[in-house]
Amino acid sequence: MTDTALLRLQLAVFALVSACFTNIYITQPVLPVLQQEFNASSTTVSFTISAVVLGIALANLPFGVLADKLPIRPIIAVGVGAMLVGGLVCVLTDDLWVLISGRFLQGLFVPALTTCLAAYLAKSLPPERLNVVMGYYVSATVVGGLGGRLLGGWLHPPLHWRYAFISAGVFLLLACLLALRTLPRHAIHTEAQVKTGFGELLRRKDLLALFLCGGGGFALFSSTFNFLPFRLSEPAFGFSTQQITLVYLVYIMGIFMGPLAGRIGNRLGSGTTLLIGTATLAASLACLLIVSVWAVVLGLVLMCAGFFCV
Repeated sequence: MTDTALLRLQLAVFALVSACFTNIYITQPVLPVLQQEFNASSTTVSFTISAVVLGIALANLPFGVLADKLPIRPIIAVGVGAMLVGGLVCVLTDDLWVLISGRFLQGLFVPALTTCLAAYLAKSLPPERLNVVMGYYVSATVVGGLGGRLLGGWLHPPLHWRYAFISAGVFLLLACLLALRTLPRHAIHTEAQVKTGFGELLRRKDLLALFLCGGGGFALFSSTFNFLPFRLSEPAFGFSTQQITLVYLVYIMGIFMGPLAGRIGNRLGSGTTLLIGTATLAASLACLLIVSVWAVVLGLVLMCAGFFCV
């Protein structure tokens, strides 16, 4: 693969993954708006995010199996098509539970663009090229997560949150077309030397502990960012939707903390890094309890730093 072809591939991967993650977090900054529009509780409207995460969790393993059996292009095409249908449902509905169902549909097909793409790249590229492309992949998850929040709560007026789904859908469609045109047509398929069942993996205590750490960290991170709009819209803060969305810029910490956590792990060991991340998460929660804008911002910065360490 030439340098030019590699650059095109990097851009295609970055566009597709960032477009995918943009669709995940669209409703997060406008949760208070949804609460008023649908006359629902904060817990219920938070399902517009949780449903996506649940769909991803349920579909990751099945799509991981499909990635080894089917060509990547049909998987991406079907995944994007399903996510666009889910987004269209969200645009057209006036019922909160239909909106949540559309979000769940989107979540079910996110792994078609993430898990399957990562597996395909691992089979298609030599290690020295793969490392470069996967660097773009990781950066795209952060950019997409931030972009979705800015799209839903800042670029479009909060009361017109449906337009954010349209913009995200157009971005996803264009990224899909670029990826289908750019991805290598001939992958280097290698047979796995050791085939291990999922059940066997879950019975390994060392791996189970890691799964619990990662899952616990993400649960804390996700629930905090879901509750953030309600916290900042309270009279004690009185933030508008646009101001709440700007607070999400602390998510940029992920771009720096990912590589930094890796260097800390190499220097101090993974166990020590995990403890540092956990302690940082605890400190972040303490800061978030303080009724002060700067304390909340500091708490969110620490939350991002601790999460990416864990």
